[in-house]
Amino acid sequence: MPESRRSGLMAELTVVSRRSMASQALFNQALADHLGLHPTDLQCLNLLTLEGGPVTTGRIAELTGLTTGSATRLVDRLERAGYVVRERDEGDRRRVLVATVPERAAEFGRVWERLGGDWAALFEDLDDSELALFIDRMRRTTDFGVRQAARLRTGEGEGREVSPAPAP
Repeated sequence: MPESRRSGLMAELTVVSRRSMASQALFNQALADHLGLHPTDLQCLNLLTLEGGPVTTGRIAELTGLTTGSATRLVDRLERAGYVVRERDEGDRRRVLVATVPERAAEFGRVWERLGGDWAALFEDLDDSELALFIDRMRRTTDFGVRQAARLRTGEGEGREVSPAPAP
């Protein structure tokens, strides 16, 4: 591919990627508003439903990049909203786990299904190898975003340009 075509595509990728990130952030805000949650709380709830079981507040801090104190306050808000409960770990009674409330998690899942129902249709025209490539790119983009967020939190990204996450 000629260099000018490649550079044009990379420039377009940057624009499309930034628009995609903005769209996702605005969708997240709209959904959080709809559910009466803070956007970070919404995404924490989303991550908790993907964890497959109760987790510690420390794990929530890892998932979100928050300090343990901030994660504790986030859990407090989700608990007040009725989405999670704290429970003692049966294996170690000193440990407290955060568990989603099944009915509320199911309600949350139904909202995602209703809003994302057409998501699969976006990929119906892809063959299996294209779909696998897309999944790989989404994973790599997610990992990149997590690393960049960590850099910003530690101050490593200050004073230098932080390149945008590539679009999948």
